[in-house]
Amino acid sequence: EEKKFKAKDHVINQGENGDCLYLIEEGNLECFVKREGKVQKVKDYSSGDSFGELALLYNCPRAATVIATTDVVAWCLDRETFNNIVKDAAQKKREKYEKFLKGVDILSTIEPYELMQISDALRTATYHKDDYIIKEDEMGDVFYFLEEGECVATKTLGPGQPEKEIKQYKTGDYFGERALIKGEPRYANIIAKSENVRVISLDRDSFKRLLGPIEDMLKRNMEKY
Repeated sequence: EEKKFKAKDHVINQGENGDCLYLIEEGNLECFVKREGKVQKVKDYSSGDSFGELALLYNCPRAATVIATTDVVAWCLDRETFNNIVKDAAQKKREKYEKFLKGVDILSTIEPYELMQISDALRTATYHKDDYIIKEDEMGDVFYFLEEGECVATKTLGPGQPEKEIKQYKTGDYFGERALIKGEPRYANIIAKSENVRVISLDRDSFKRLLGPIEDMLKRNMEKY
C-alpha cells in the first residue's frame, strides 16, 4: 500500500508496536534511537532503502524512531505478507551471516544482539581474479570481511616504483577499516587473487554505529601493518 508523508512526520516511533515494513520510493528520512535518556541519530534513509522489519521479525516494539526530512513516498508491506514472503529469506540470511561472523576473531566480544544487527546491515559482492576491491589513495566508505577466497594488499612505496605486496588475506579476515577510522584515503590496494572472491561489507554509518565497541581493538590491530 502506498503511503505519503510530509517533512517532519514521524513514520514510526520507538517503543510502539509495528505492523508493516516500509520501502522508500522517494524522499529522505532520519532514524533516531533513544538510549539511557539520550536521543542519537543513527542512520539516514533515502530512495531504495527499507526499514521496520525488526518489529515484524521478532514481534517486538519499534527499535527506533524514523522521521521524514522531506516529502516521502513509501510502500507499506503488511505483517501477514511479510511473514509469508520475506521472513524466511531474512532469517536464512541472518543465520548464514551470524554463523560466519562468529568465526571472525575480532568479533568474539560482540554481544549476540549486536551480531544480529551487523548481520542485518551486511551487503554481499563478488569479485574475480585481479579485480581491485580497494584502490590506494581513493576515499573509502566501506569496511569488508572476506567471506570466501584470497586477496592481497599492495602499496606503492615511492614515486615511479611498482606496487609491492605487503599483506595476504584469507577467509575470515577483514580490511578497509583504516580509512573509516582515520578519515583518510585508502592506505593500500586490495586485489582479488583467487578466481572467485566473495566479500560482505558494512557502509561507513553502519561501521561506526555497530563496530564502535571494538574500535580500539581494530586500531591496535591496524598498527601491526
